[in-house]
Amino acid sequence: MRPLKDLSFSAVVAGFVAVVVAFTSSAVIVFQAAQALGANPDEIASWILSLCLAMGATTIVLSLRYRVPVLTAWSTPGAAMLVTSVAGVSMRQAIGAFIVCSALIVLSGVTGWFERAMQRIPLTLGAAMLAGVLLRFGLQAFSSMQTQPILVGSMFAAYLVARRCSPRAAVPLVLITGTLLSLLQGRLHLEGVPMRLALPLFTMPDFSFSAIASVAIPLFMVTMASQNVPGVATIRTFGYRPPISPLITWTGASSLLLAPFGAYAINLAAITAAITMGREAHHDPDKRYMAAVAAGIFYLVVGLFGASVAALFAMFPHEMIVALAGLALLGTIGNGLAAALQSEKDREPAVITFLVTASGLTLFGIGAAFWGIVAGIVATLVYRKPLLEKVEAGETVGESA
Repeated sequence: MRPLKDLSFSAVVAGFVAVVVAFTSSAVIVFQAAQALGANPDEIASWILSLCLAMGATTIVLSLRYRVPVLTAWSTPGAAMLVTSVAGVSMRQAIGAFIVCSALIVLSGVTGWFERAMQRIPLTLGAAMLAGVLLRFGLQAFSSMQTQPILVGSMFAAYLVARRCSPRAAVPLVLITGTLLSLLQGRLHLEGVPMRLALPLFTMPDFSFSAIASVAIPLFMVTMASQNVPGVATIRTFGYRPPISPLITWTGASSLLLAPFGAYAINLAAITAAITMGREAHHDPDKRYMAAVAAGIFYLVVGLFGASVAALFAMFPHEMIVALAGLALLGTIGNGLAAALQSEKDREPAVITFLVTASGLTLFGIGAAFWGIVAGIVATLVYRKPLLEKVEAGETVGESA
């Protein structure tokens, strides 16, 4: 079978790193979202289980179907929005809102409107947005040396040595170095993590107009604008061209099916997806899809143990995680900047996109990735040659008069 032939150790490690980064960077937000709705520990475990089942299944199936690394994820900004916007909303009403949100995502995929919109975005802007999204991870990798110079410095040294001698081993060596040093420093206490299986808990939905207006619609908009837009941009920046509409449809369908168990919104991943698409996953781009498949399998394993495995990931030192993510994404950041700046006529709109995205700007609950694309598109339209020619022609006429 081709998937088994294409499987490599570096792909498995890349998939594992992507899952570790995903959980350690945003799982706490999902916990907070569930707690804001009054969820007990068993319900929180059900949320993690349903989200991981949806992410694992869609990641594996879509990656194998299109032979492209398609990594899905929960909506992190969506969870952050839930933390602050579910006051007065019951768990049953929230579940009803999750179902409506998922149905809207399916509709946007089936109709193809989202894919048509994405086809109009220049590749240079998508690359600039990706670089802007990932910039903070690269910066944090080195700023974390202020608090843990030995740990992060050793990880950086391991990365440089591996990149010089065996580039594909760079991320695995960084992970091993960070784990061993964390153990030696006494900052990794694995014995304190209870391990138990999670069980799905069904919640009967209650379709409330107020919950749909205050939760479902904003959750849909945030997920599409702040997650799926950069997710598609990431896929295209690495040169992959799978049909976008089926990807959106299936992510929405998976969360629609599992929403009663806590899967509030599933979307295309961007930051963690970049880890599975980089050269560290495999030197052959046609075989990197197995890194996403590996990540999907790890998602399923994490989901079975629910909050226990999330707690395990949380045991890793924060500095180790940000350094691991930043070093794993160095090549991706460089490639994104190179692609963004390669066209001289699109260079300034790309720089604007990069800066707005990197700024962390948030307006109306929508993140900087969306506003970076908007700013870049506006700049592109303003700088279009026909428009400039009209302005110049008008100025010439005025001067002649």
